[in-house]
Amino acid sequence: MVQIPYRRELEFDYGTVMQLAPGIRRVIANNPGPFTFHGTGTYILGTGKVAVIDPGPNDETHIDAILAGLPGEEVSHILVTHTHMDHSPGCRPLQARTGAPTYAYGPHGAGKIEQGVQVEEGGDMDFVPDHLVTHGDIIRGADWTVECVYTPGHTSNHLCFALQEQKALFTGDHVMGWSTSIISPPDGDMADYMQSLELLLERDDEIYWPTHGPSIIDPKTHVRAYIDHRLEREQQILSCIDQGTYQIRDMVPLMYRDTPEFMYPAAARSVLAAMENLVRKRQVVVQGEGLTLESSYKRA
Repeated sequence: MVQIPYRRELEFDYGTVMQLAPGIRRVIANNPGPFTFHGTGTYILGTGKVAVIDPGPNDETHIDAILAGLPGEEVSHILVTHTHMDHSPGCRPLQARTGAPTYAYGPHGAGKIEQGVQVEEGGDMDFVPDHLVTHGDIIRGADWTVECVYTPGHTSNHLCFALQEQKALFTGDHVMGWSTSIISPPDGDMADYMQSLELLLERDDEIYWPTHGPSIIDPKTHVRAYIDHRLEREQQILSCIDQGTYQIRDMVPLMYRDTPEFMYPAAARSVLAAMENLVRKRQVVVQGEGLTLESSYKRA
């Protein structure tokens, strides 16, 4: 079994802006859970006129904490990695109090809408960025420079932000130290996700700062393990089929033996995403119409 070098130790206090590195601060929202770990980590870049990455949920207490940690400073930019409900809704109260514009790839489902696929649930459907940015775009602040790195997969509008002054990559939910990411179709796409992981291997970032959990200090080792883990999941699916298990609901307990049962529905979404990728690669075919959790699958 592939061993991912997880990092889960994290010292923090809710509501406290902590200095992590020159020009990098973080305050963690009090929204812990099975998908958020301790909570949403909102990053602050620069000094004086600063950028805020992922203001988090629509939680006035968290917005108060962000602004209380910036006495005499100004929020000039709000950057959004993607539009899940623990990342972008905080833009509205933060923008109301600062007037800072938002920057993102697009509204929820933007990457799939471009392909003619409608995404109708599972995200912050009210968010529309003031400025659309895409892969390679540069956003400049007073004493910081960010490169946009388009990494669809977890969502179709997912961006990472590279702080050029630090060779630090803010990875949102694309790569996390404490856990793997859920890939949930139709907005989540395993083929896109794998390509986005390969993209990170071509870069020279020295540290990752995910939105949940601690930093990742050996990025390429971590990303390679992520890739190998997903390939291993594909092999587990093929093994299930070879052993006579043809439906995802029956595969999940076999593939996720160490996962609590309440997480099985989320695991099933990731298995569906992996199955879509296997179908795309013509290793598996669907018995019947459409790729769903209820469909039966067989070897191509």
